[in-house]
Amino acid sequence: MTQSAPGHQGGRTLGEVGEFGLLRELLAGLPGSPAVSVGPGDDAAVFLVSGSAVVSTDMLVEGNHFRRDWAEAREIGHKAVAVNASDIEAMGARPVAMVVGLAAPATTPVAWVADLLAGMVDEATRAGLVLVGGDTTRGESVTIAVTVIGETDGQPPVLRSGAVPGQLVAFAGRLGWAAAGLTTLQRGFRSPRAAVAAQRMPEVPYGQGRVAADSGATAMIDVSDGLRSDLGHIARASGVVIDINSSLVPVDEPLRVVGQATGIDPLEFALTGGEDQALVATFDEGFVPEGWTTIGEVRRLPGGTDPCVLVDGTQPEGPGGWDHFS
Repeated sequence: MTQSAPGHQGGRTLGEVGEFGLLRELLAGLPGSPAVSVGPGDDAAVFLVSGSAVVSTDMLVEGNHFRRDWAEAREIGHKAVAVNASDIEAMGARPVAMVVGLAAPATTPVAWVADLLAGMVDEATRAGLVLVGGDTTRGESVTIAVTVIGETDGQPPVLRSGAVPGQLVAFAGRLGWAAAGLTTLQRGFRSPRAAVAAQRMPEVPYGQGRVAADSGATAMIDVSDGLRSDLGHIARASGVVIDINSSLVPVDEPLRVVGQATGIDPLEFALTGGEDQALVATFDEGFVPEGWTTIGEVRRLPGGTDPCVLVDGTQPEGPGGWDHFS
């Protein structure tokens, strides 16, 4: 059973209760951790890490990353934590603690913010981390900034730059579900429910980042912007070519249903869809861990060519995923 923030009733707004009243209500009774010696309520938090500290920050902006008419506050809270914790997993590290920044209009209901925090705490419990502090301020729209701190327990972090020709490429988690859900929501539908739920609340394969590191993963990244796009980061950082075998990429039932309804090739959801927060890594042959699916290989970079991602030996046209500024 997961712990969640205390519930709140009534129609009060942030403007009515004020910043400090809001914090007193929301922070009461939050779960703690033996690694945290000073939590919310002081000028800064104090916690212990073993090995290297790993830090990642993401922002979710209303209208860009989420819509309140598409997702409930609790779902948005889950997503805000998941997109950050998956970055820590992608380094082969273990999430430990997080701080949260929230900007919102003064007219925002306190109950909505309480539900948002409840979703954050639920997802944090899944990830194995705790909330240790943050900040709130007035804003024209809701903006959520989450910073997650992780630790490597004495192991070196897994970077993007370690892929070696001859290695296999494998992933853990799901591919394309969130993109199929976004396509569904953009067309005004709410079914298939599994795809819509994946867009609202991604399922991070928690613990698999450490599993990959222990299995000898040499490069790793989380799939936040699209498989082709994110593997492109590994290819460029490692100076290699990555070739995806499309016949090995799972095209799950929700992708096929949405593809049939929209005329979109469901494989494209899996290859270019982001926000599933799956993990993809490179391994020596024979060392792909249980629970991971092999989908391609690392190849040597031919002379005079740039690092790239191929699909079945050919470089596809068009974007390989999401770009916030394109």
